[in-house]
Parts: sequence; C-alpha cells; structure tokens
Amino acid sequence: MEFSTKIASPEKLACACIAIGVFEARKLSSAAEALDRAAGGRIRALLGSGDMDGKAGTTRLLYHLPGIAAERVLLVGLGKDKNVSPKDYRDAVRAAVSAIQDTGAADACLYLSGIPVAGRDVAWKARQLAQAATEAAYRFENMKSKKTEPRPLARIVAGTGSKRDARILERGLAQGQAIAAGMNLARDLGNLPGNVCTPGYLAEEAVKLGKAWKLGVEVLERADMERLGMGSLLSVAKGSRQPPKFIVLRYSGSGKKDRPVVLVGKGITFDTGGISLKPGPEMDEMKFDMCGAASVLGTLRAAAEMKLRLNIVGLIPTTENMPGGAASKPGDIVTSMSGQTIEILNTDAEGRLILCDALTYAERFDPQAVVDIATLTGACVIALGHVCSGLFSNKNPLAKELLAAGEEAWDRAWHMPLWDDYQEQLKSNFADVANIGGRPAGSVTAACFLSRFARNYDWAHLDIAGTAWRSGKEKGATGRPVPLLTAFLMRRAGHG
Repeated sequence: MEFSTKIASPEKLACACIAIGVFEARKLSSAAEALDRAAGGRIRALLGSGDMDGKAGTTRLLYHLPGIAAERVLLVGLGKDKNVSPKDYRDAVRAAVSAIQDTGAADACLYLSGIPVAGRDVAWKARQLAQAATEAAYRFENMKSKKTEPRPLARIVAGTGSKRDARILERGLAQGQAIAAGMNLARDLGNLPGNVCTPGYLAEEAVKLGKAWKLGVEVLERADMERLGMGSLLSVAKGSRQPPKFIVLRYSGSGKKDRPVVLVGKGITFDTGGISLKPGPEMDEMKFDMCGAASVLGTLRAAAEMKLRLNIVGLIPTTENMPGGAASKPGDIVTSMSGQTIEILNTDAEGRLILCDALTYAERFDPQAVVDIATLTGACVIALGHVCSGLFSNKNPLAKELLAAGEEAWDRAWHMPLWDDYQEQLKSNFADVANIGGRPAGSVTAACFLSRFARNYDWAHLDIAGTAWRSGKEKGATGRPVPLLTAFLMRRAGHG
C-alpha cells in the first residue's frame, strides 16, 4: 500500500473515496464542516436523522454528494469528545480503511490528521495512520492453495490544508510505513507453521534480511555453541531433530566506537513443553513461541529502513522444544555459558534457558542497554491479559524509557516488580538456581531468573505472552512489540 500527502481543500479533492471524522451530538471535524458547506448541509442533516451517531469506530458511506469532487464520502465516528483518545483515533483509521476496502475503491484520501488527539502531534497521527491502515489490510494466505482476490485499495492520501503539516505528515507516514513493514514481517514469521518456520528457516530469513538492508549476519551452529559453553540453550535443543541456531545481526547506523543497543528475541519455533508435555488443546498456538525472535527481525528491518543513527545488535537463540529419548528430563542439571548451574525442574520453562545464554553472550558487545523479548509465561497473561506487555528491568531509567516508548507507540507495557524477595523461590538444593519458582508470581520469578545473567549492563525484559498473538476467530500474530521497540530506538537515536 502506498501513502502520500496532498495539500487541498477536501471538497475539491477528486478521489474514489474521502474519509472525514464526525463526533457524537452532531459535531463535525473541520474537514467535515468544509464538505458539509459544499454539499449544502447534507452531512449535518444525515447526523440529525439518526442514521449516523458518531460513535467511535462507526462508519457511514455516502455517494455522489453535490459540490464534492470525490465519488464517495465516508463518515467515520470519533466519539463524544473533540479531543479524541489515541485508541479511538486508531480504531477510526482501521474502521475507515476496512470500509473503503469493501467499496472496491482503488484510492482514498483520509482527512483525519487535523483531528486533535489527546497528547499527540501530527507526526504521531501520520505514523498511526500508516500502521493502522496496513494492519487493516493485512492478510496471511501464504499457506493456502487458493488465494482470495487482492483488495484494490492501493493508495492512501493524507489530506491537509497546511504546507507545514504536509511536511510533517510525509515524514510520519514514512516512519509509519517502516514500522508497519517490520510488523508485517514479524506477523508473517509468527503465522507460519512449525514445520516451515524452523530454526534453520529463521536463520535463512535473517540472512535474507541482512542482504536486503545491509545488516551484518552471523549464524552460530551447534558446534559453535558447544565451544562457547552454551549448555543451557543446548539442553533445550536435545530432544529435537532440528539443529539449533544462534543468530547474530548487526545494524551499524552510528560510529564504530559507539556502544550498541542489544535486542534479544526468544526463538522457540515450536514448544511442546518437552518431557513436561503441554496439554493437547491449543498446543498449535505454540508455533507463536518465536514471536520474540520475529519482533527482533521486524524491529531491525524498521530501524534500517528509517536509517536510525544508532548501532543495534539482534541476538536470536532458536530451537524447538520437543520430547524424545535425548530430551532434558526434570531434575537434570546443566551449566550455562555464565558458569552458573541450573536445575531444570520443568522442561516447559525452556525460554529462560535459551535466553540466559544469549544474555551472557550480549556482554561482549559492551551494550548501552539490552532488552530481551519473549513469550515467556502464561502467568503474565493472567496478570495483564492481552492489553499490555509485562516489563521488568534492573534499571528504573531504562524501564521509564520503555514505558514512555510504549505510550508513544500505543503498544503499551506495565512495570512489574523485580525485587530480591522473589529470588528465594528459585533456590535449589542441587544447583545454583532452579529454572522455576512455583505458581506464585510466575512471570516475576521468570524475570528474576533472567536477571541473574544480566548483572553487568542495563537490562530490561518484555514478557509478550499476552500481546504477541490473538486466539479465537482472529487467531494470528499481532506484530507487537515492534512499535514499542522501534519507538524506543528512535528516541535513543534522537529521531522525532
């Protein structure tokens, strides 16, 4: 989908469909006021008749209004208040794009950037327009023998009457397109089945990404991991016929001596639970257990497209977690790359076992900060649902940065505790640490486990188990937290 800007009065803009915002209580946005005047009061009359109530996310399509150059006019509800919430704005854009797609229009102009959104500027509205429109248009049909006919909507114009706003819109749309492309990459990888998206496949996709966007890519094999002493990671891979991979990506957007931000993504391409086998129902969703890895690839793609002035390293430990004669057993003790020994009390707590070695490996880059991203615990879903990701950090300033980035991107996180009190639950009689701490505070003890391997730098952990995918009718990967991570990197790079 192509995005551009246009400086024009809305009533004079010739296009297949023009979308304007309306509010409850017969209130009109400035663009809607202009169309209403040109059409002799037809829009306000419609609102007065009760055929359109202006509730957030509702739409009403009108054809061939007099005095208006566009073939169709789409009224988009924005809710009660003229100072629209970020959620209602995003919902309005998605609803508008979906409604326009259903008309068969090939192009559309959205006059929504002039609508006041609480605490947000024009660039934010442009980024969200591109992201929400791309999300509404997303379809995953890679594995279907018969594809649905592609929807004709190919071009979206952000209309404005201001030259200054047009420049800001253009920059924001470009940023939004880059983020949306990163989200789509993450969604595509997450939606692929486990028999396709294996550790080897992820490595191949990383190499392709490196060639397309000039990233340095290195793929460590099992022998390399053995030499490095990654006994914890390799213990998870023992039950699988698919060889594990450790993927290292480098984006160089700053000077060689500038310290990088390191992103670490959990890449369990399918999680049966191992010997601690998961229940059968909904186990198919365990193909999404590599969404942390997918988000790292998507974020690096977005950063490269935006040419962020920052050095970034992406680390992806990836393997399957399968049962088998060689698989790790509950009670086994392994030695991590850090030298710490781990008693594996539950083989289904495998994500932390591959991440801990990656966190130790991250030290060699002398990072300014390390953020790991993982669909780590069902406990986080119980605590926070599917609205926000769980955030843990050993440095409060870093946590505040990520929280602010999440608010900016509307891909929010919630700061969870990482107190030493919880470390008591991880005590082992036989090793330095156990890999689980029991049912109470499961997401917290998982983060506490990881914190033992991230003591030498500023570190944060995002538990995305509740946000990386949806179940039910709309089952599929969401592409989160690519927007949060990208907003965080943009801030670090000084990009507005």
